[in-house]
Amino acid sequence: MFDFTQPLAAQALVVVEKLQQSGFVAYLAGGCVRDALLGRVPKDFDVATDATPDSVRDIFGRRRTLAFGASFGVIGVLAEASTPTEVATFRSDGEYTDGRRPDSIRFGSAEQDAIRRDFTINGMFYDPVAAQLIDFVGGEADLKFRLIRAIGDPEKRINEDKLRMLRAIRFASALGFALHPATQAATRQHAREVTVVSGERIGAEMRRMLAGVGTARAIDLLVATDLITHIWPSFAATVIEDSRFVADVQRLASGAIENSFVVVVAMLLSRMGVEPKTAIAEITDRWKLSCDEQRAVDQAVRNRDTLLNANQLPWSVVQPIVSSKDADTCIATAAGWAKAFGQSSVSIAYCSIRRAWPQNQLDPPPLLTGDTLRQLGYTPGPNFRDVLQAIRNRQLDLLIATESEAIALATQMLS
Repeated sequence: MFDFTQPLAAQALVVVEKLQQSGFVAYLAGGCVRDALLGRVPKDFDVATDATPDSVRDIFGRRRTLAFGASFGVIGVLAEASTPTEVATFRSDGEYTDGRRPDSIRFGSAEQDAIRRDFTINGMFYDPVAAQLIDFVGGEADLKFRLIRAIGDPEKRINEDKLRMLRAIRFASALGFALHPATQAATRQHAREVTVVSGERIGAEMRRMLAGVGTARAIDLLVATDLITHIWPSFAATVIEDSRFVADVQRLASGAIENSFVVVVAMLLSRMGVEPKTAIAEITDRWKLSCDEQRAVDQAVRNRDTLLNANQLPWSVVQPIVSSKDADTCIATAAGWAKAFGQSSVSIAYCSIRRAWPQNQLDPPPLLTGDTLRQLGYTPGPNFRDVLQAIRNRQLDLLIATESEAIALATQMLS
């Protein structure tokens, strides 16, 4: 079930063994158990135990442990692997008055720890020493039936932590699972409360949902649960106003050439047909996009049509896009659009080939600069920029090739 030859797994096994040898209950917990049962290689390994945080630190030593979550019973254990193994004490949670985190916790048993978790597929434990699955919540059955089901009362689980609504959709879309009807109904009922969650956390979930093979499914579920209305209002409005929009969105999401968040967002904004600056500001406020993400999406939306017709346009029109820092995002966005709507890929290939040119060929030094014009006795003014741009365009289009030709043209234009 687990490959304990890989460093993170081997380290977690050592931690479990040492805790058990010290007289405590200790299991692998949560996502790593789920992934192993699905035949996937877990990305991280968490350990759950009845040992208190102080006991964990006593067993492994203060110098080899990190108390980065001690208030919630979590200790990091350092060993050979570069990443510490998280060791959490079994617990039950108190009230959640802020809709995100428990006001208090109480250390408890493995079963208490399992039933306070979010979804059944994340609530299982595995004892690697006894090679035994411990499942108090029916997670193994839900894996077989490919269901995302809240543990216990779904409304209670959502009221405790509003982020669980987005997490449910992320798991369903990434794994290709269905939402259990009661979990989906509770999510739709409480969808408006997702705004309790910070923009940073909403953005983190959206980056994962809109950058994978399950993107189309994620969008479908966001619409079906009405979460989209509260995390992306203009998108929701377009769904209502445009009868073809949802089908086109599914084609775009399925046709994404790259599993890239910014590319998918750029394609969706392109289809919405809205002014990029306003639309980007809306999701930046709700998802906390970085400056680089905002710029890349903006450039990809604005330059889509240019790149779709690149081989029919002067190189001076296309070159600034293909040589920019956002060139790869712009090309991938145009490529995804062409694939989704069955358009020719000739222009995309043209851009990709030129993108691979050596830097001095893709973006050659200008033949003429403002300094040269000043040395020739011209006074700087607004027309400098127009003249320099016109000369640069002729250079890129191979209409002039030397500095003397550039100076002659500038002299003619400035006179």
